[in-house]
Amino acid sequence: MLADTDAGCLLTAAQSGAQYGYAMILPQVILMPILYMAQEMTVRLGIVTKKGHGELIREYFGKKWAYLSAITLLISVIGALITEFIGIAGVGELFGIPKTITIPMAIILLAGIGLKGSYKRVEHIGLAVGLFELVFIIGLFFIHPNFNEMINGMKNVPLSDPNYIYLIAANVGAVIMPWMIFYQQSAVIDKNLKPEMIKVEKYDTAIGTVITQGIMIGYIILFATIVAAKNKYINFNLVIDLANALGSFSGIGIAKVIIGLSILGGSLVAALVVALAGTWGMTEVLNWKHSLNNKLRKNNLGFYSIYILVFIISGIMVLYMDNMVDITISIEILNALMTPIVLGFLLLLENKALPSQYKSKGFYKWIVITCCSFVMIFGIYMIGPSLKIW
Repeated sequence: MLADTDAGCLLTAAQSGAQYGYAMILPQVILMPILYMAQEMTVRLGIVTKKGHGELIREYFGKKWAYLSAITLLISVIGALITEFIGIAGVGELFGIPKTITIPMAIILLAGIGLKGSYKRVEHIGLAVGLFELVFIIGLFFIHPNFNEMINGMKNVPLSDPNYIYLIAANVGAVIMPWMIFYQQSAVIDKNLKPEMIKVEKYDTAIGTVITQGIMIGYIILFATIVAAKNKYINFNLVIDLANALGSFSGIGIAKVIIGLSILGGSLVAALVVALAGTWGMTEVLNWKHSLNNKLRKNNLGFYSIYILVFIISGIMVLYMDNMVDITISIEILNALMTPIVLGFLLLLENKALPSQYKSKGFYKWIVITCCSFVMIFGIYMIGPSLKIW
């Protein structure tokens, strides 16, 4: 769940706070239970069926729908990895290191971690790196956010502003991502979790949900407070813009370390998770060997080839990109547009693939259907504004 607050999410949260202040906190709070519900379904599906998301789609809906889900996943994965390498490149540039150096180094590091042939080892490395995201909390002590102003900001939500709705869509895409569904369902399989562990895994998912949304809200508060204190709008086009904004309160040296470690931690852990999600999903659909617990051999060459290839493709694309924050927001919007497909399959599989004792029941079932349907309808609606149809 630390990977769910990747570089793209953090940059989107910073831009959201800069543009609309504390009014962007409420959507994050509302998204918290929806995020939990989506991830909790993948836990039950993975543990009970012992099959990944792509594998179940192929089994219950056929190859054509499985290929559609794989295409959706691939777009999401490449888009997400672009934002991770944007974050890595931006952190390097904070300290005068060009992206022609940082991106190849990151690709080699990430590929090497995945090739260890042990899910547990990769998970431990990911957790250790991802915890650096929390360094941003230090920045909150320099800016002294006002609690009463936060409450007032949450009450004044400008729903009539089309640009606010557009940024909400970006935040939805930054929270409900196609790759995270594929990742968690496959991860619980590689962890060898048993049905009796579902309850504990639900708590694990709930804690992760609170942490990831807490980080998003923290970033919104951080940059909303900075913009309010300066009493002028700041446009964040580069990672260094974030450091400069915080630097006027903490000193630029401290700000570079805070922003650098926070975004680098999110970028690296997310790059691992996103690449694994894409690799698991694609190989499940293609019916190839797809366990991270096996070292590189001839029979799983396809698995590790896809894992490395997605890094190379997205890394090369970032080498030729500019205006990186605008690109990350556009990618999160794209994620929001794909939520109807992703959540639609998830709800159908929960109903079709699980034995009755493991399905959602009663009031909770209808809450899940209602919340997921709301996000799906919003994703469909946002096709119009995104393509300027209405």
